[in-house]
Amino acid sequence: MGSTGTASAAQTADAEGERRGASDTTGVLLLGACAGWSLITAAAHGGRPEGVLLSVLAVAAGYASGRILGALLPVAAPVAGALAGVGLAIAAPYHATRPQFGTPLGNMGAVAALLTLATGAACCAAWAARRPAQRFAMSLGAAGITVTAAVLGSTTGLVACVGVLLCSLAADRMRHRAPALAAFALVSALVTAAAWAVAEQVGPHGLDTFLEDRLSGHRVLLWRDALTLAHRNPASGGGPGRFAELSTEAHQSAVPDGRPHSALLQQAAEQGLPGAALLAAVYCWALFALWRTRRPTPIALTAGAALTALAVIASVGDALSFTTVTAGAGVLAGIATARPLADEREAGREEGQEGWYGRPVEP
Repeated sequence: MGSTGTASAAQTADAEGERRGASDTTGVLLLGACAGWSLITAAAHGGRPEGVLLSVLAVAAGYASGRILGALLPVAAPVAGALAGVGLAIAAPYHATRPQFGTPLGNMGAVAALLTLATGAACCAAWAARRPAQRFAMSLGAAGITVTAAVLGSTTGLVACVGVLLCSLAADRMRHRAPALAAFALVSALVTAAAWAVAEQVGPHGLDTFLEDRLSGHRVLLWRDALTLAHRNPASGGGPGRFAELSTEAHQSAVPDGRPHSALLQQAAEQGLPGAALLAAVYCWALFALWRTRRPTPIALTAGAALTALAVIASVGDALSFTTVTAGAGVLAGIATARPLADEREAGREEGQEGWYGRPVEP
């Protein structure tokens, strides 16, 4: 019986290693493809790929750091990440003087994204804690981050933080994570499709008018310029970093920043449809890694909810243009997919395959 249990545990460990290896290999290939494609399109059109390369490096470094820290400090690491996110959001050079009911441009988009990631990290820390008192304290911290979003005037951040909190609470009742992760992907796809439809002017007139009023006419004109560039050269776009010099609306803006304020549309304009597809694939890889991880389902779904909220904000805003946001997303994904060393030791002593809280871990 002892040898049978040991062999079963070894087989389980081998299967887990294969799953984690597959997701890690996929991530490395996708991030490498993003960096390589930016260099190719820059060489073809004389663009500046440094911004894309920095974002790829930030995601990769953040993910690696999250995996390491999550393995060593499964509770302290997400707590530190949440505190860092809140601190960076509060220290941002711009805050709204009144609530922003539309999706914010510029730094306010980064503030909303940082607070969203911080809420996700705090909830992950609560689920990773073993003691009820610790879990309660970290849950209060997550609620406090939501209140901070309201104090800073970020309505987008407030809505996103509340959404992450609700998803985290509901995640404890779910035994299978695949349907929830699929729903997250569907939400991101619908928001992206809606933004694309507004830019293309193909949606119902009433819906287009409603969304344009909420998003501002300037942003919609930037999106339409981005789609014009994408239609002009769908294979490779106009070159990374060249939207400012190719867009008419960007030249006429009172505060030109050279970006269309939509991550997917910017990729399509500057790197063509392959660039946009690679960006979407990186998000899907993050959900895939969360599906394959052996961490408890509440942790995986909480991180998935936070990353999906970030994807929604980035679809209609400028959040991914900030290195702190891309690095934070990588850190959260890494922490949520890390295997704590304490669990590895416990698994070596156990013959069963039960997960935390006495439940089987089902992907």
